[in-house]
Amino acid sequence: MKTTSIIVDVQNVYYTTRQAFQKNFNYNAFWAEALENRTLVNASAFAIDRGDEKQKQFQNILRAIGFDVRLKPYIQRADGSSKGDWDVGIAVEALEQAPHCDEIILVSGDGDFDILAKTIREKHGCEVVVYGVKALTANALIKEASRYREIDASLLM
Repeated sequence: MKTTSIIVDVQNVYYTTRQAFQKNFNYNAFWAEALENRTLVNASAFAIDRGDEKQKQFQNILRAIGFDVRLKPYIQRADGSSKGDWDVGIAVEALEQAPHCDEIILVSGDGDFDILAKTIREKHGCEVVVYGVKALTANALIKEASRYREIDASLLM
C-alpha cells in the first residue's frame, strides 16, 4: 500500500467549489477516496481563522475526520486590503512530508504550487496528486502533477 500525506488549501477549495458549483467540498467523501488502499502518514488542512463560531465548528469537523488543522489569522489592513494565505506554509509542509511518503495529495488549484509539485517529483521521487476544480485549476499545476483528479459531483455536498 502506498503511504500518503494529504495537504488541503481550505480557502482555495472552498472558493473554487462555491464559484464553479455553488456547493461545498465534501471532506468525508474526499477522505474515503484519498485513503482507499493507502496508509496515511499525515493530513493537514490549512485555513484562515476569522474567529467566528460557524468556522470553529467547521474546523472541529475537519479535526474529527482526521486533519491537523493549521490556522492563520485573517488580517484586515488599515487601507482596507486584507491578507491571509498559506502558500509558504503549504509548500514547507509538502517539502517536509515528501521524503516520508510515496505520494502527496494536494487539494488546491493554485498555480503557485506548480514549482512545488515539480520539485517534489524530481528531487524526492514522490508522486503529487492534485485535486482541483477543473475550470479554476492552473494548467501549469495540472501539468506538473503526477496525476490530476477533477473535483466533481462525487466530492460535493
